[in-house]
Amino acid sequence: MRSLRNDKRTALLATGFLLAAVSLPFVAGFALRGQTPSAGLSDKTMSMDTLEGTSAPAHSVASVPRACAAAMQRGRDDDNRATTDLEVLMARGLSLPIAGIRKEQLVDSFSDGRGARKHEALDIQAPRDTPVVAVDDGCVVKQFKSVAGGITLYQFDPEGRFVYYYAHLERYADGVNEGTVLKRGELLGYVGTSGNAPPNTPHLHFAIFRLGPEKKWWQGTPVNPFKVFSGQR
Repeated sequence: MRSLRNDKRTALLATGFLLAAVSLPFVAGFALRGQTPSAGLSDKTMSMDTLEGTSAPAHSVASVPRACAAAMQRGRDDDNRATTDLEVLMARGLSLPIAGIRKEQLVDSFSDGRGARKHEALDIQAPRDTPVVAVDDGCVVKQFKSVAGGITLYQFDPEGRFVYYYAHLERYADGVNEGTVLKRGELLGYVGTSGNAPPNTPHLHFAIFRLGPEKKWWQGTPVNPFKVFSGQR
């Protein structure tokens, strides 16, 4: 009898260890889920760093500088009249992000392929050190250096509804820091080839994203900048 009880006890212990080993990966998966900015993206919600060929920075947080939060205003008349993201942005009459460039010079590369992904941005070629200016009023929520985008700047619009993304900069303009509230047309940096831009092709990689409710500066739904600037629907 004692031998039979020992055999049963051994079987129960073995079963317990087996269940623990099987369930551990699932528990770990749930524990880790959502800890990185790129986790849980839907098909229509992309990370700007992912679009540039890298994952979003693991140290990122969804909070914004106090100066940016204070600068956000509620609603605009043009926002209330418009019904889509494209219409909202077109109604604002955004400035072109590079001084001296005309909209007739722009080329729509939003749907162009970049390996296995879409570009979902606008590339504007210009000589190195050409001034890059803010397309809208709004706060610099993040200055970030990535492998692909190089020297980048993320600017919220005044309501925190959209984020404007400027990449491959040569450098930032003096006095422009996180929390700086920019006026439309104000200098923020200079055209360059930082990141994975070809060294002999200085250009600005410019993107617009509609932010989600959590206001994550690295993540949003892309809007075609070419259509915004050209007036196409």
